[in-house]
Amino acid sequence: MTYTLTKRLRRVFSLTLITLFVSAPALLAAEGGGGDKNALEKWVLDGGWPMILIGLAIIALLALSVFNFINLTKPKFCPDDLRAALLDHMTNCRVRSAIELSASHPSYLGRLLAYSLPNIDATKPEDLGRDGVEDAIADFTINESRKNMVWINYIALIAQAAPMLGLFGTVYGMVGAFGSLSTTGAADPAQLAGDIQIALLTTFWGLLTAIPSLIAYFFFKNKLLNLVADSHHASEELLNASIQTVNQDAYLAKIPEGIAV
Repeated sequence: MTYTLTKRLRRVFSLTLITLFVSAPALLAAEGGGGDKNALEKWVLDGGWPMILIGLAIIALLALSVFNFINLTKPKFCPDDLRAALLDHMTNCRVRSAIELSASHPSYLGRLLAYSLPNIDATKPEDLGRDGVEDAIADFTINESRKNMVWINYIALIAQAAPMLGLFGTVYGMVGAFGSLSTTGAADPAQLAGDIQIALLTTFWGLLTAIPSLIAYFFFKNKLLNLVADSHHASEELLNASIQTVNQDAYLAKIPEGIAV
């Protein structure tokens, strides 16, 4: 499973990189107004070589965002068709059939139930060994959530690293500016402007990368939590369906036919 996710992420990263190279000339066309510099030079290339590091961070952010959009979907976590089929099996207490169906389905819910349903204990008709099933669900959730959070945590890493890269470019530009002052002993406006431009552009792009990264991190984290919660709710519903079927007479005995007024 981890190998498949890694292979898919590499594919998304490659497609994102190719798309950026193909679309960059059109997106960064020359600006009108008589200036000698086009938008690419003015807003990117004039930032110096530190912009390469920030550019790699932007590409990684785009690739991870596309990957998480593809990976964190309801059909891959709690598909409605699987849920309905399993509910039919569990309502009729066909637990073995439910396990076989779950094991054949690659979704999160399928793997969750294939791991936890074997802990059902028919010798305990009052709850069918609910504690053991819930413990298995908790174990599975811890392991799987850690794997899914890896790709989301990388976005958080970009959100933290991007301002640092921008600050690095700022310091680099200011060192160049003061270095020229100490060498010449006089302020060359053109050279100072170039060094200051490096400082400002790298700061600008560092913040412009960090802010969307932070938003994307919480968006995908909440999306993952909601999908996992839906899967847990489905597993609870399926288990309750079997318990209620086994104890149907007991449940009916507790419910009066009517209440005299």
